[in-house]
Amino acid sequence: MEGYEVVTVDEHRIGKVVGESGDFLIVEQGALLKSKHALPREFAHVDDSKQLVRVTVPKEMVSDSPKVDDRIDERKVAEHYGLFTSSGPTSEGQGEKPRPTEEERARIREGDEQSALPESSPALLGDRLAGIDERDQEER
Repeated sequence: MEGYEVVTVDEHRIGKVVGESGDFLIVEQGALLKSKHALPREFAHVDDSKQLVRVTVPKEMVSDSPKVDDRIDERKVAEHYGLFTSSGPTSEGQGEKPRPTEEERARIREGDEQSALPESSPALLGDRLAGIDERDQEER
């Protein structure tokens, strides 16, 4: 795949594939001031007959992604493309939220999952007016 032209869905040519590393393609951009960026394979669709890689992200997203020097910071690249969730500022190697399993997602969809929220809240209007007949209030 090395040497394949990289094109966005809206036909912007953004560079060439100069390497591969794990789940990422390394894309080189620029003519004089060259820079390399990692692109997750999830966003790349390869057309071997045309030696072309089509990506489903805009040109700016690739250009603004972390640059690749000697190695890829997979966590930063994944965060940039929205593939890694972080719970905010954390120490290195911490903050990844575990994704629910297929079974957990099914329970949540079916409503079997218990909510951590209280059953009632004094801030809810219905709780404050419990036992009050609104028709009595209108007559005043």
